[in-house]
Amino acid sequence: MLMRTDPFRELDRVAQQLFGGQTGTWSRPSAMPMDAWRDGDQYVIVFDVPGVAPDAIDVDVERNMLTVRAERRPVPTGEGVQVELSERPLGVFSRQIQLADTLDTDAIEADYEAGVLTLRIPIAERAKPRKIAISRSGDRKEIRG
Repeated sequence: MLMRTDPFRELDRVAQQLFGGQTGTWSRPSAMPMDAWRDGDQYVIVFDVPGVAPDAIDVDVERNMLTVRAERRPVPTGEGVQVELSERPLGVFSRQIQLADTLDTDAIEADYEAGVLTLRIPIAERAKPRKIAISRSGDRKEIRG
């Protein structure tokens, strides 16, 4: 049996839920921490979603809006199961990011390992720097007026 040693922990948890802490509920999603950086010709975005099953993560793109939604579900309950302590936040966690037009949203790759969701978004070919060839038109023509 697990014992609580902090008598104010439950009060803190309730206050976080009421006043906008990190705990998300199914009706009020909470944000998830993320990092983003450019690595050559792609952007990498990583989200911390520990304790979330891969099938409980949704990644959607509509136009240039990227939405990541994850749901941490409660421990299964049933006959013989008695929860002694529940401090990990449960519910829905979500994040929306406006992507630049220069990214290829049709080629996003997603990977989930050790509680970290990694998205790799390539830079669109049309947005990559390119050299413009200059043609030579031969002799100059003089215009007299």
